[in-house]
Amino acid sequence: GFEQYDGRRGSSNTNDLRGKVLRIKINPDASYSIPEGNLFKPGTPKTRPEIYTMGARNPYRISVDRKTGFLYWGDVGPDAGGDKFEEKGPRGYDELNQARKAGYFGYPLFIGGNYPYRQFDYETGVVGDFFDPKKPLNLSKNNTGLTELPPVSPAFIWYPYAISTEFPEVGSGGRNAMAGPVYHGEFYPKETRYPEYFNNKLLFYEWIRGWLKMVSMDAEGNYQQMDAFMPNTKFNSQIDIEVGPDGRFYVLEYGSGWFTKNADAAISRIDYNGGNRAPKAKISINKLSGTLPFTIQADATGSIDADSDPLTYVWSFGNQIKTTKTPATPFTFTKAGEYAISVAVKDTKGAVTKSEVIKVYAGNESPKVEVNLTGGDHFYFPGKPIAYAVNVKDKEDGSTEKGGIDNKSIYVKVDYLSSPDKAQVVGHQVMTAIMEGKNLVATLDCKACHKENEKSVGPSFAMISDKYKNDLKNKTYLSNKIIKGGGGVWGEVAMAAHPSLKQEELDLIVDYILSVNKKKEVSLPAKGTIAATAENMGAGNLMQITASYTDKGGAGIKPLSATNSITLRSSLINMPSNNATTRVDVKGWREHRAAFLSGEDGWLEFSNINLDGIKAIDFSYGIPQQLDKGYVVTLFQDEPTPGKGNKNVIAELKMENYKGTLFSTQTLPLQNVKPGDHKLFLKIVRVNKEEGHRLAVISLKLIPN
Repeated sequence: GFEQYDGRRGSSNTNDLRGKVLRIKINPDASYSIPEGNLFKPGTPKTRPEIYTMGARNPYRISVDRKTGFLYWGDVGPDAGGDKFEEKGPRGYDELNQARKAGYFGYPLFIGGNYPYRQFDYETGVVGDFFDPKKPLNLSKNNTGLTELPPVSPAFIWYPYAISTEFPEVGSGGRNAMAGPVYHGEFYPKETRYPEYFNNKLLFYEWIRGWLKMVSMDAEGNYQQMDAFMPNTKFNSQIDIEVGPDGRFYVLEYGSGWFTKNADAAISRIDYNGGNRAPKAKISINKLSGTLPFTIQADATGSIDADSDPLTYVWSFGNQIKTTKTPATPFTFTKAGEYAISVAVKDTKGAVTKSEVIKVYAGNESPKVEVNLTGGDHFYFPGKPIAYAVNVKDKEDGSTEKGGIDNKSIYVKVDYLSSPDKAQVVGHQVMTAIMEGKNLVATLDCKACHKENEKSVGPSFAMISDKYKNDLKNKTYLSNKIIKGGGGVWGEVAMAAHPSLKQEELDLIVDYILSVNKKKEVSLPAKGTIAATAENMGAGNLMQITASYTDKGGAGIKPLSATNSITLRSSLINMPSNNATTRVDVKGWREHRAAFLSGEDGWLEFSNINLDGIKAIDFSYGIPQQLDKGYVVTLFQDEPTPGKGNKNVIAELKMENYKGTLFSTQTLPLQNVKPGDHKLFLKIVRVNKEEGHRLAVISLKLIPN
C-alpha cells in the first residue's frame, strides 16, 4: 500500500520511462527508432531503449549544446529542508545536470554530489543502510527493471534551500532550477550576437529566486565558475529562455501570480549594449485622484543609471511637459479629466528611457471602502455567523454613516479560496466594472435618449442587450457606434457621436449595457451576517469578504470605484510545508496531507496564529496499529520549548497504550494562552525510539468559546 512513495519503481527503474530523459529518432512515417549511444541497447532484458538518462526526480527545461552535444537539464528536488541522516538521508537539493553521454543520475538513491539516502521500509518504519554510490542497486519489490544499475553520476551544480557550501553564488530561498542554452556566437549574425565573453558559457536560471547566471566551463566541459547575469534586472518569473536566430536571448516571463492571467507575463528580448548604458526610469505618484485643484507629487527617485551619469527628468503631465534636474516635482491640475503621467529619464550622453504610464484623475476623489467585522477577525467556524458592515466614505457623495451613499452601488461578495489568488475574485471585478459603466452613463448625455428598461427617444439598454450577444465582435461594433454616432438601426433619430471617450470608458459603458437583463450575481447587503457551511471548511481555506463602491461622478466627471476586502482563515488548520518543520516530514498519506516524525522528536510550526476566544483544539491523527509506549504531543506558543515556568506550554497529550481506530481525534483544552498573534508549535516526542508504529498528524481544528 506504500508503492506510491517508492521512487525506485520509476526514476531508478531501467524498465520504466518515468524520471528519464528520452532520446529517439522520428521516422518519416511518424514511427520512431533508437539512435546509437542510448543507455541501453535495444533488446537488453528489463530495460527501455528510449532512455538516454535516468535517475531524475523532476527534469525541467532540457537543453542540448549544439557544438558538443552535451545534454543539460534542471531537476527540481525534494522539499526536505534539513539533513536527517539517522532517519532518511540528506536534505533536498535542486540540480543542474550535465550528461556528456548516456548515464544514470541517482535519484531516489542519491542526490546532489552523490549524497546517499538510506533504505527505508514504509510498512515497518525500519531504517536501513545508506545506498552505495559505488554499487547502486535497486532492490525494491516494485522494481521491474535491472537490480544492478549503471554507474551513478553526480549533479553538475546542486543547491538546497539554505546557502550552498559548494555553490554559494546561488543564494538561498525557494528552488526551481532551469538549464541552458549554451551560447556560441559563431552561429549568429555579427550585428546582433553577444560579445566574446558569452561564448561557450551555459545559461543557468531560477524561476523562484529570479536570477540568471552564466556558467564558465573548460574545454572538456568541467565547471569553472558562475557569474551573475543582469543582476539588477527584475524578471517576472522567467520560465523559459532560448537563443533566437539573431543570437539574442528571448525570455518567457510567467508573471507574478500562480495559475492566473498575469498582466505582467511577457516575452522579452535581451539586447547587448556595448557603450553607454541607458538609465532605468521608475515613477511613483502619491495620489491617483482628487478634487480640483488637484496637486500631485511625482517621484522618480527610484530611477538609476549604471554609469552614475547626472540625470535629467522630462515629465509628461497629460499634454504638458516639465523638465527638472531633481527626481521629484509637484504638479497641479485645474481642469477635470484623466491624465497620463510619465517621466523620461535622460543621461548626459543622450541615452533616454521612458517610465511606465500612471493615470490619475482630477475632479473626483476615489471613495474609501472599509469592511468591518464583529466578533473576531482571525478565523471562521462552521455555522457560526460572522457579522460584517461595509462603511463607505466619499468626498462628493457622502458616507454610509451620514447619508448620501446609494447602497445599490455597493457590491459585497464572499469567496472561499484555497489560496489568496486574484483569479478567485474575477466575478467581483466584473460587477465593479458594470457599476462603473452604469454611473459613467449617468454623467453623459446618454440618459437624454436612453433608459435602462423603457424605450425613450432611443431604444432601452435592455432592448440593446437583448439584440446583441456579449462577445468581442458586438462589443467592438457598439463601441464604434458610440464613438461615431448615427442612426437607422432603431429608427430615424440619429445618435450623437462621442469622439472624446477613451477606449476604457467605452468598454465600461458597453459592458454595462450588455449586462442589462442578463442574469447577474446578486450582491450581499451592505450590512449582514455570513455563516460558513461544513463544505467551506477545507483545511487551509480562506474566507474573503470583498466590498466595492462606485461613486456617482458628475457632469463631465468620471465615476470612480474603490475595493477592499478582509480575509479570515479556516479554523481547520492543515499541515504546513516542509519548510516549516523540524525532523518532521509532511506528505500524502491515505488521502490526507499528514506529518510524520522522522526522529525521536520534532515539531511543526504555524505562523501568526491568534488564539483569542479559542478554548480547545481538536487534534486529528492516524495510527496504523496499537501503540505501546507511544508519543507525547505538546502545543507551544512562541518557541518549541517549555520556557521558564512552562510559560509556553498551552496543551499536552500523552498517547500511551493507544488502542484506538486508524483515524482518531482528541480534544486538547487550552490553558495559559497568550493573547494576540504568536507562532504555534506542535511538538511530537517518541517515548520509545524502538516504537515501530508511526503517528500521522492530519489536522488541528480550533474550537471557539
